Amino acid sequence: MYAIIKTGGKQVKVEEGQTVFVEKLDVAEGETVTFNEVVFVGGESTKVGTPFVEGATVEATVEKQGRGKKLTVFRYRRRKDSHRKLGHRQPYTKLTINSINA
Repeated sequence: MYAIIKTGGKQVKVEEGQTVFVEKLDVAEGETVTFNEVVFVGGESTKVGTPFVEGATVEATVEKQGRGKKLTVFRYRRRKDSHRKLGHRQPYTKLTINSINA
């Protein structure tokens, strides 16, 4: 059984026992998160939401909060002697999916 949930402005396909990285959630490590915005549930029977599947939830445990690898952003204007170098590290939350209730 798998589900597609909506979190952080993105849709993520999840299965039980899977580890996923999502946009940062304001939850402490070790706590449980419940996602109510389930778009799709697949498996033996398929349920498609309009826009969400009623009564469907996905529970996950927060493994850790972290920041991704550093990205270098370089802005450059040719022939203008103008450039700017920036770095960015995107924060994330690592989740382990406990159960899919549909």
